[in-house]
Amino acid sequence: MNTALPRKELFDLPDGLIYLDGNSLGPLPRSVAATVSRVVTEQWGTQLIRGWNQSRWMQQPGRVGDIVAGLLGAPDGSVMMGDTLSIKVFQALAASLPLRPDRRVILSDTGNFPTDLYMAQGLVESLGQGHELRVVEPEAVEAAIDDSVAVVMLTHVDYRTGRLHDMDGITALTHQVGAISLWDLAHSAGAVPLDLTATGCEYAVGCTYKYLNGGPGSPAFIYVRPDMIELTRPALAGWMGHAAPFAFDPRYQPAMSIERMRVGTQPVIQTSALEAALEVWEGVDMQDIRDASIQLSERFIKEVEARCPELRLASPRAAAQRGSQVSFAHEHGYAVMQALIDAGVIGDFRAPDIMRFGFTPLYLDEDDVIRAASILQEILADRRWDEPRYRVVNAVT
Repeated sequence: MNTALPRKELFDLPDGLIYLDGNSLGPLPRSVAATVSRVVTEQWGTQLIRGWNQSRWMQQPGRVGDIVAGLLGAPDGSVMMGDTLSIKVFQALAASLPLRPDRRVILSDTGNFPTDLYMAQGLVESLGQGHELRVVEPEAVEAAIDDSVAVVMLTHVDYRTGRLHDMDGITALTHQVGAISLWDLAHSAGAVPLDLTATGCEYAVGCTYKYLNGGPGSPAFIYVRPDMIELTRPALAGWMGHAAPFAFDPRYQPAMSIERMRVGTQPVIQTSALEAALEVWEGVDMQDIRDASIQLSERFIKEVEARCPELRLASPRAAAQRGSQVSFAHEHGYAVMQALIDAGVIGDFRAPDIMRFGFTPLYLDEDDVIRAASILQEILADRRWDEPRYRVVNAVT
């Protein structure tokens, strides 16, 4: 279904601001504030503990999971919400290794987000069974997939450069050698078309505060291929994942559905905010989003390279090899980005020299892109970035 883009009227963005950081934190959808207020005052405030039944808080992680599943090309009952992305990475990885008990290699790449690598390192050390986290360059991943590998754990879109892995091809190669496929979709969900059913990966995880606009700290998701659910042993055997949590059985028995991937009690208010935020996707075709994203990012690259020759494109040149972000490198990239933010164009910075710009067609148009490039040109031309205040490094870059 074709849908007119952008849908700026659905978002609460400050007037005059150009927001190119939806790849890090999505903006506030207008429906969220009223929903959160209602959850706090009407549900929590008047229903109290009864809200778990009257407002169906107990079913919320699976209900919202089914909405997210629609954006992932996954069936109902295969996605569960809750916890953080780090926890979901740990869950998926810990479930994968016992499925290949004769193998010891977790394969990843240098483009993976650090928390994924940290969780793998911690799991390897905790297990103490001789597992190895093998990290190669992104271009070397396919050649490194062999029959020593238990799990191939990759982030689909590189958080620094936006480079896009061939998910279908790598998953197929992973399965050819009998390994498990685990994808981090943090920079993919809501940005590029996904079809997890067709891809066939066993596990996928992701966050919801980027392109899905769930708000800071919104819950993460985990996908388990339906035929793998009963084979998946939850390493984090939480009460909420029990087959009958209110039987209060001291022995853990996992639910016979995706519910087994629940760990602790979900943050009801934050999950409610996410559920409201997902309304902006109603009637939106992900291929339309992808087409518009490519158009915006291609125009931005053209404008920046014409106006700002001192910047170097750090993202793949070919649009088909990028996610929904464009990165440029500059020796003083942090200071340049701070000056740009001060001028009303918000992107962000990743060490050592990467300026990131996200393109979200739900609330951006071509005029925004051209104006952003023009302001960037001005900042570089008059060396505005060289002011001492722009060199003060904040806690979050």
